[in-house]
Amino acid sequence: MHTFDESAEALARAIFDYALARVRMDPPPLDGTRRPEELAAAAGSTITPGGLGGLEALRVFAETLAPATISIDHPRFFAFVPAAPTEAAILFDLVVGASSIYGGSWLEGAGAAFAENQALRWLADLAGFPPESGGVFVAGGTAANLSALVAARDAWRMRNPGDGRAAIAVSDAAHSSIAAAARVMDVPTVVVPSDEKGRLTGVALDAGIEAAGEVFAVVATAGTTNGGFVDDLSGIASVAASRGIWLHVDGAYGLAAIAAKSARHLFVGVERADSFCVDPHKWLFAPFDCAALVYRDPALARAAHTQHAAYLDVLHTTPDWNPSDYAFHLTRRARGLPFWFSLATYGTDAYSNAIEATLAITRAAAHMINAHPALELIEEPELSVVLFRRKGWTPADYTEWSDRVLAEGLTLTVPTKWRGETCLRFCFVNPRTTTDDVALVLDSL
Repeated sequence: MHTFDESAEALARAIFDYALARVRMDPPPLDGTRRPEELAAAAGSTITPGGLGGLEALRVFAETLAPATISIDHPRFFAFVPAAPTEAAILFDLVVGASSIYGGSWLEGAGAAFAENQALRWLADLAGFPPESGGVFVAGGTAANLSALVAARDAWRMRNPGDGRAAIAVSDAAHSSIAAAARVMDVPTVVVPSDEKGRLTGVALDAGIEAAGEVFAVVATAGTTNGGFVDDLSGIASVAASRGIWLHVDGAYGLAAIAAKSARHLFVGVERADSFCVDPHKWLFAPFDCAALVYRDPALARAAHTQHAAYLDVLHTTPDWNPSDYAFHLTRRARGLPFWFSLATYGTDAYSNAIEATLAITRAAAHMINAHPALELIEEPELSVVLFRRKGWTPADYTEWSDRVLAEGLTLTVPTKWRGETCLRFCFVNPRTTTDDVALVLDSL
């Protein structure tokens, strides 16, 4: 397996050709989902004592498995939160895998950690965090939120030894990962009602905490996943500061828009947070999986997360920056490197321009919906999510349409619910999406 011979050379060329062709498909095939029994019949048994051989395994992937995997970077993938990695980021992901980099410690991955920290510094500067702030790249927003909340609880316990349990204050519109983190940590949550747009306000937070008792952290959302609205970050920060509570800002989807001048005003108050996260694999054009977690005071995170063992002592004899010390992990891929390489390749202005382009598409889509006789815009978009209804449709109508247009290869756009009503939701993060793409989907309604 570890011999480089003619067959390995042929496989390398075939994989490089496939990868480059896939990167440059414009657009890539939307593809679709297949049932397990269909895949079993088409692919057959792929794990065998003697192996299929690399070229045959690649053929099975290309002809059977890949078409059963929806392309999240398709310009008419409007469901959930899409992705649109740059060519530089995708190609450098190959380099990261080929380089066998361990990204957990400075001793073993100094160059990787240095590069990742420069990318984190750009994000920290956009958020107005101090020079001593820093953090780490983790797998996704769920891992980032959990890691930040573990650090917050540890900091609270240091200040309040023996005081028992405290809660996390969170909006009823917050991402589901916050409730998941609370379950993992075995802590209660104080669920605070959001306003008519699903935003948490400082006034509501203060009242909720007053009625609940001891709270060690509050989670604000910088771009709700379902509606794309930003919480009252400034008001929330004032409440957290007055009560001595850790403020974590979950910006996994929406905080990327802070790089766009037209949207930066929406995030006033994030500079007062104790931690924040944003996922480059969403709206910052990196491949999966990549989430940035940044702490105002990294020492607090290090105290909570550093793992201690005899064989790890060598890593802690110097003040080096060990990425494994800032989240609940030890073994770690240097997943921030493709994002760093893309930033270094294209420059931060290109990132700002690309985000502005998706915001412009969002505004255009809202205008097109308003002008469509069969459609109604539910809320004016704030970031890049558009909520709208098809007049006269039932929940079953939405599901039938969504299934049909996916089968036709037109779009993946799925129903959601807003204030109990089934409706449709577009989410735009792909600069390759055009008004023609939006028009094609709207015309199918």
